[in-house]
Amino acid sequence: MLLSCLGFVAVLILVFLRMPIAVAMGLVGIVGYAYQTSAHAAISMASRLVIDTAQDYGLSVVPLFILMGLFVNKGGLSRELYRASYAFLGHMRGGLAMATIVACGGFSAICGSSLATAATMSKVAMPQMRKFGYADSLSAASIAAGGTLGILIPPSVILVIYGLLTETSIGKLFMAGVVPGLLGIALYLVAVRFTVWRRPQTGPQGERSGWRERGSALAGVWAVLLLFFIVIGGLYGLFNVYPLNIAFSPTEAAGIGASGAFLIALARGTLSVKDTIEVLTETAHTTASLFAVLIGAWVFSNFVNRAGLPEELLDLVTRQGLSPTLVILLILCVYIVLGCILESLSMLLLTVPIFFPLVVSLGFDPVWFGIIVVVVTEISLITPPVGLNVFVLKGVLGDISTGTIFRGVTPFWIVDIIRLLLLLLFPALALFLPMTMSG
Repeated sequence: MLLSCLGFVAVLILVFLRMPIAVAMGLVGIVGYAYQTSAHAAISMASRLVIDTAQDYGLSVVPLFILMGLFVNKGGLSRELYRASYAFLGHMRGGLAMATIVACGGFSAICGSSLATAATMSKVAMPQMRKFGYADSLSAASIAAGGTLGILIPPSVILVIYGLLTETSIGKLFMAGVVPGLLGIALYLVAVRFTVWRRPQTGPQGERSGWRERGSALAGVWAVLLLFFIVIGGLYGLFNVYPLNIAFSPTEAAGIGASGAFLIALARGTLSVKDTIEVLTETAHTTASLFAVLIGAWVFSNFVNRAGLPEELLDLVTRQGLSPTLVILLILCVYIVLGCILESLSMLLLTVPIFFPLVVSLGFDPVWFGIIVVVVTEISLITPPVGLNVFVLKGVLGDISTGTIFRGVTPFWIVDIIRLLLLLLFPALALFLPMTMSG
């Protein structure tokens, strides 16, 4: 266990020294593996992982979902989602912030990235909220918190990565994220209402929309709803009935989603040749970065498994007589602490190889644990001092201090803690839909 702990500490030190997480995990993994075996064995292990990653068909789901989200963004659908949400909620006190939360949830359903959701919605929602005199703290906080939904509501890139790391069904992970994602939206709306109840001046009422305008706004989001229904419905098995008998694998669903998003953007006339090249280039860059950290995580995982850390952790838990529930609570405490100093993907890749074997050995469902990890990661996206979504907004908006945003998001991460407790007490919130999937 000592060797594994030293490796974990070494990775943290290298990350704090601004070394990329992929390089840090890969370097420590190779050195640790070489110490236990030989330099030749460590290099062979790492090179085999690189080749296997490049040839793995299942990994094609990553660039396809990234491509889908980028095409959706180019199609201008984020503005349509915000317009539809505003038409129904804008007239209420705090309604524009609530509309932002709902629009973020809708955009998350076809994007899969928290940072992209937060950055995109800041350009759409912030001007409107400032127009109606909303406090910057509530405006920015609603965007930052709403953006976290991007990693939970399917399709989620981080759930894909968790599934690849743990060999857990990506389709079941996607379905498990639906109810917790909707619960997150509902609790964020409660947080907005609480904020404007305490300080009414932070969220004045907007203009009331007529039913004709609401109908027009809903008509503008038909493409989003159709795309989400096809992708998630295919994964759930809705089309696997006579006479269709069609069932999607995650990779097929991602391919259909990317193709559908491309056709929607093309039909809306918002996609030029230059835009298409930019989307493809950004997809390749993002995919290469994710694959690099995946390879680094697998190298580090091999080192940790070789050192016997998962078995030693299980033996320690057994000797101490700790209950499985207490072990989960201790793991969550580790995640919350790490979330204050590490960004979400680094935290996931660094800890899952260590904790996952222990959690499964204790009898917990790997799909449920994946959702728990992602919810904790969501909390880390808006909590100080790192709060990556907060710093993304600071970079986009510029004239709002990080302190203002962090003060505004306090009610949102408090309701996130409540959601986490509900998922711990009632695992069926996450597991009901996966258990009803066909096949």
